[in-house]
Amino acid sequence: MGVGMLFSAALVCFTSCDDFLDRPTEDSYNTENYYSSDEACISGVNYLYNSPWYDFQRGFIKVGEVMAGNMYWGSSPYLNFSVNGTDVDLVNMSYSLWSVISHCSTVYQSISGATASQAVKNQCMGECLAWKAMAYFYLVRSFGDVPIVHDNSATLAAGDYNELSKVEKADVYEYIILTLEKAMELLPKEKSTTGRIDYYCAEGLMAKVYLTKAGVSGSLNNEDLAKAAQYAKDVIDNSGRSLMPEYEDIFRGSNNNSDESLFAWRWTVGAHWTCQNSLQSDLGIEGFCEVGNVWGGWGGPSADLMEAFGVYTIEGTGADARLKEFPSPDSRPDIDKRRKATMMLPGDVYPYFWRDKGGLDYLKYIYDSNYNESATGQLEGPCGSNNVKHLYGNTADHVAEMGIADGRMASALATHILRLADVYLVYAEAMTLQGKGSDASACDAYNKVHQRAIPTAAAVNSLTFDMIWKERRLELAGEGDRWYDYVRRAYYDVDACITELKNQHRNQLWNCNALYKAYFESDRSTWNIVTADGNVEYNYETAVPNVTANSFVLPFPTEDVALNPNVGSNVPPVHVDIRNTYSY
Repeated sequence: MGVGMLFSAALVCFTSCDDFLDRPTEDSYNTENYYSSDEACISGVNYLYNSPWYDFQRGFIKVGEVMAGNMYWGSSPYLNFSVNGTDVDLVNMSYSLWSVISHCSTVYQSISGATASQAVKNQCMGECLAWKAMAYFYLVRSFGDVPIVHDNSATLAAGDYNELSKVEKADVYEYIILTLEKAMELLPKEKSTTGRIDYYCAEGLMAKVYLTKAGVSGSLNNEDLAKAAQYAKDVIDNSGRSLMPEYEDIFRGSNNNSDESLFAWRWTVGAHWTCQNSLQSDLGIEGFCEVGNVWGGWGGPSADLMEAFGVYTIEGTGADARLKEFPSPDSRPDIDKRRKATMMLPGDVYPYFWRDKGGLDYLKYIYDSNYNESATGQLEGPCGSNNVKHLYGNTADHVAEMGIADGRMASALATHILRLADVYLVYAEAMTLQGKGSDASACDAYNKVHQRAIPTAAAVNSLTFDMIWKERRLELAGEGDRWYDYVRRAYYDVDACITELKNQHRNQLWNCNALYKAYFESDRSTWNIVTADGNVEYNYETAVPNVTANSFVLPFPTEDVALNPNVGSNVPPVHVDIRNTYSY
């Protein structure tokens, strides 16, 4: 790794991003005198929940959603599997993750010698390790074999930072587990209500790590699956947390710290850049908020994801692909609550967006200049819909939900990166892969997630992998996770992943704008998808992505390889005996 980025900012600004929780009195601090009280220790950890992660936001969406086929993003290299080591979002993603690891190690070491109570020191050190584990979890799933930097200060002192070798990914997973074990030893079991990581949050991550590690050898390991189920079940039974009753409420700012949120980037709006959530800019429709800088409407949920939600049906492949069914908003069977919370469609009105104007009406926003003075009369969504998750609305919405105003590319809306529903589905999958898909507790975990989304759905008494695979997609769509499901599955069933990705409808739909405008302006009883003004066709011309077995590992940034050839794609990784090499 390049020294400039891997070990960036050994000295950190402790008061720049600490106000998602109580702030101490600000003063001039350095690493020698800062950690002098319980309050200072807590404050000194707060920025790990936001600032070092800032430059991962675009990679989070482009890798997690665009590569997975959940989002259409024009000619993006993430859409057609042509990403190379100079891609700016890949570079920023990688450097952000290494920065998190560096900061976590530095703060962990500093707090270990703090003059504060042992209970608070343990809590804060546990949070550092939990975040370090999360960063490594993203790194190994994104880049495969990666170096392990246990103590960045020691590595800097040794001067061998440009000679580090990649470590076999199986060993990296073992290192993540070692790190989480220590985090769980340190973290309190009392349920956090302020958004901090507690014991059960780390345990939920542990369950997901074991589920992922289970296939890393090329075949599923039942001991790892059993561990995944064990940890997930303990979270389900003993964490004191429960699913939120209404799915869409998870993503509102007033619920930033809900039971559902186990790990989240907890952003702030203030004077210090990198402390804020900027995702609305990349994902929202132009003009969505008064502060401007919103340009994300020209990308959006993919045709394939919309089809998975039952919005319409595309028949055939290649040049024979045609839209078979596209119900009007008046007859669309929106039985899955997650659809509206994930993608905007004609007929949708959102009371929590533009609440000072009576709520956001999707079609009026596009076509009615009396309702929206910036209305362009042009649908931006390339597949006929726009994103909902990661949006907060306008300033009135931000104030109503979070008590403060938004800013330029700046929101305090939390970004949930591990939710309780995910842990429920991890448990269901780990049990099913062990041949226990008829176990009542596994079915109950699945049913709780599925029936929240579709209250009319009958409870199931037997699970298959395909059921859980689809449920994960619909439950977590837009949340930066789907590509990592493919990576996990590709460890032991790469052909199935390639086949599914190649069969996706990853291109745009033509003429949706004419269709929607005709519907908006017409006597809706006569609206018909096959009218001359609304003849929607699927763009099949470049539909099949060039995905291969190598596509499930991203390249290292070119600069890193130039500085350290040991991380080059043609250099084999080394094996490390983790338990006899590292300790905390």
